[in-house]
Amino acid sequence: MRRSTPLPGPSSAPQADSGFPGSPPAAQERQGSAAITGESSRSQRAYFSLRDDIFAFRLLPGDRFSENDVAERFGISRTPVREALLRLQSEGLVRGHFRNGWEVVPIDLARFEALYDLRTQLETHAALRLCQQPALPRVDRSCLALLAATWQVPPAERLTDGNQVADLDEAFHRTIVCAAGNPEAAAVHQQVTDRIRIIRRLDFAYGERIALTYEEHANILAALVACDGARAVELLTGHIEEGRVEVSRLTTERLEQARTNLERPLSTDAPPRRRRFG
Repeated sequence: MRRSTPLPGPSSAPQADSGFPGSPPAAQERQGSAAITGESSRSQRAYFSLRDDIFAFRLLPGDRFSENDVAERFGISRTPVREALLRLQSEGLVRGHFRNGWEVVPIDLARFEALYDLRTQLETHAALRLCQQPALPRVDRSCLALLAATWQVPPAERLTDGNQVADLDEAFHRTIVCAAGNPEAAAVHQQVTDRIRIIRRLDFAYGERIALTYEEHANILAALVACDGARAVELLTGHIEEGRVEVSRLTTERLEQARTNLERPLSTDAPPRRRRFG
């Protein structure tokens, strides 16, 4: 039987980037957050807090809760709660069940491996296009210099905050695909990025990939600047595969650790207990 989840108490949301592992909002969301008021503000607060709970495994895959639970937690009505949950559902993090509440989407590692494979195909194709067809009208190699200013820097100038590096990492890979000039491929790549974010960011929270990411990105950029397509594909493929292996390991470890820390009912036949928020 699935546990009926006691949701964590409210944090100082909507500070989605106050400690990993949360997926920080896009830059425009940060800039506009101060102007958000009323129902929208309450919806944003619920959205960011619930998303952070999911990324931090305070809410585990398969956990269930109701709109009333969330409304009680934040002291708001169900309308902004539903808006927040629908937004999370659109990102593949939760799913609604008719008259049976909401559920954190279970993690399917086989599905994530398929998404990583698709990601590799999209990014390596983009790299080849940047190197072999630079004269195509929509190919934009000028972005490589902008990426180099971020990634080809001395160790002393590198960022060490997991949230910030995770944001920059997504931007690096997104920029390469966009620069290849195929908007449809870029749209699919963004969908893949959204779907794997829940495990991908563990790499920057609990792994030791920040320094490696700087080095590997710098090497990938060098190959792209030199129009060495074969080398760029080799480096990108290895980079993505190493990340996939590491996040799979970290996901398994974090889930096991979180489940070990759960309260267990005295009897296995007892129904799960619903505790109050706060």
